[in-house]
Amino acid sequence: MFEFLRATQPASFAKLAIANTQDASDINRLKFLARLSAEVGKRGVIDVLRKGLAHGPLHFDLFYGTPSQGNAKAAQRHTQNRFSITRQLAYSTDEQRRALDLALLINGLPIATFELKNSLTKQTVADAVEQYKRDRNPREPLFEFGRCVVHFAVDDSEVRMCTELKGKASWFLPFNKGHKDGAGNPPNPLGLKTDYLWKEVLTPAGLTDILENYAQIVEEKDPKTGRKKRTQIWPRYHQLGVVRQALADARKRGAGQRYLIQHSAGSGKSNSIA
Repeated sequence: MFEFLRATQPASFAKLAIANTQDASDINRLKFLARLSAEVGKRGVIDVLRKGLAHGPLHFDLFYGTPSQGNAKAAQRHTQNRFSITRQLAYSTDEQRRALDLALLINGLPIATFELKNSLTKQTVADAVEQYKRDRNPREPLFEFGRCVVHFAVDDSEVRMCTELKGKASWFLPFNKGHKDGAGNPPNPLGLKTDYLWKEVLTPAGLTDILENYAQIVEEKDPKTGRKKRTQIWPRYHQLGVVRQALADARKRGAGQRYLIQHSAGSGKSNSIA
């Protein structure tokens, strides 16, 4: 993150007066990170990426979205985003040997975590789901609501996703293409059945599109109790597919066409329509 800020907003970054970004005792560094952590905890990482961070009189952009056509400066800034993967991410300060298989980050902020299984070790996506439920403490900062957008359980045949870890109550939904009007994924003559996850969905362009247009935190008020409930949304594979196909067709043929869209019960029809 500090390297991203130094490269993209050098004047503002210089005013932070951080002598050494690697020095854990640097007071200015600690103040900035405390402010960042507080905002991510309050607003969620999606909103912080979209709207940036105010720190005293300074404002920092933490992500540069899709540039408008012909805007060379915006296009150049967009290329400076840092999409990265960390293997064996040690996430706990209490149990330092605990680590995730993978974490995906944008400009240093966590977007997705992954537990990976494969048939060679006789483990499946169900084992990855159980690992999240059993071994990943939702009170760890990385797993707190809104601090990371989505958690993926993946094997060589299927993908499942969860947007809020709650221990045994964590709810994982399929993130599969479907096969012959049913569950799962079709055979892939070129590799793993699940390679669409990193080849189609989690590309820089795909991630940018999701963060700009799909991922969000929705707040709803219970009319009986008056309590507010926050839900984090990450689109499922079939929702991304149908919306992108409809938009492409509307660009090509114009607005006002009729479409028949088939989703199974409970698979997010309302959000797809919206």
